[in-house]
Amino acid sequence: MANQPEHISDQIASVYSRYRFVIGAMVLAGHLIVGLNVFAVSPVLPLAIDDYSINRATASLLVALPLLVAAALGLPSGILISRIGPKWAFTTGLAAVAIVSLSGVTPNFITLLLLRSATGLGFAFILTATGPLLMQWFRHKEITLMNALNTAVLSLGIAISVATAAPLAKIMDWQTALAVFALPGVAGLVAWLFLGRESSVTSKPSGGISLREVGSVLRNRTVVLLLAADAGILVQYAAFTGWLPTFYNEDRGISLSQAGLITGILPLVGVFAVLAGGAVALHVASPRTLFAASGLMAGLGGLGAFLFPGPALIYPSVVVLGIGSWLYVPKLLTLPMQMDGITPDSVAVIWGSFLTFSGFAMFISPIVVGSLRDLTGSFIPGLAVCAAASWTLLLAGILLPRNATGPQAETEPSPQD
Repeated sequence: MANQPEHISDQIASVYSRYRFVIGAMVLAGHLIVGLNVFAVSPVLPLAIDDYSINRATASLLVALPLLVAAALGLPSGILISRIGPKWAFTTGLAAVAIVSLSGVTPNFITLLLLRSATGLGFAFILTATGPLLMQWFRHKEITLMNALNTAVLSLGIAISVATAAPLAKIMDWQTALAVFALPGVAGLVAWLFLGRESSVTSKPSGGISLREVGSVLRNRTVVLLLAADAGILVQYAAFTGWLPTFYNEDRGISLSQAGLITGILPLVGVFAVLAGGAVALHVASPRTLFAASGLMAGLGGLGAFLFPGPALIYPSVVVLGIGSWLYVPKLLTLPMQMDGITPDSVAVIWGSFLTFSGFAMFISPIVVGSLRDLTGSFIPGLAVCAAASWTLLLAGILLPRNATGPQAETEPSPQD
């Protein structure tokens, strides 16, 4: 018994070994890869409409179907991870995105649509595996930082693809341009197969989480509010990212390239907003103020992004919208890890639920905008409906319990946690 403290100290040193930086780099790369592909097609939707002779509602499936797949697989993948482990779940996600590199050789719309749906599978498994991996390898404060960095590189990937897809489509087929964004997924898969691993100390065999336990987790008031807040913001974000380039081009007379650059501000600003959100989350225990402020900016910026008539007012509106759409995310992802009685399996379920609820919302919103545009001849009704949904984040900030985080948020976990 005299050697027990030394043994525990050795365990903790092993848990937080330097190899966590390798795992952290690989997880960051996985989020960048997802970001590069999830909205890459949105700036070239007009080209898809012309090439395939389809209407806007059908074209919107290229954006929406991957989100539907992510939604359908979000909660199931969170449950499955407790059985197969986060390492193999992350492998599955990277392999799915790597397959999208075949986009350049697709013969028709249906084939491309099915191939694009693999992005959703990759999104589901990479995101839900991240929570347990971070809990295995990193301390609480490091997890908050990693959540901020993961979201930042995801946002950066979206910004790069949305801003450069249209210019790339001028020098190559637009389908080939989509394949270019998926090539990092091939490199990431190969690297993860050689370097990816789970912590030998904190990863323990799991019998899986029961459906009763899943139900108990999802009935928690804090979890319900977080799901509603995230879904509302992403209804607006998916609709705007998918259709603002076309809206600016058709209704505001802005070129597709410039429209893509304007829309690319959303995720680009998000890179800095999530880093700021991570810094705030490290110093502010309660998420209420952060959520309310972020929700107010997302709501007001969203209205300005489509109601103002010209770039002079559109640009600042999109900046405010981008800040509000990303500032809250690090705290959103970290807060479930700080709740009483939380386990890595529970975190995987909660993160998977984010994907399921928000993913279904994101799937529907671009279709709503495209369908209302076809029916009414205007983008305004659909964009207004989706903008209204974003105010759920402000409401969540007001209604969130003051004791949403447990006492473990202030202390480091032991290897047995």
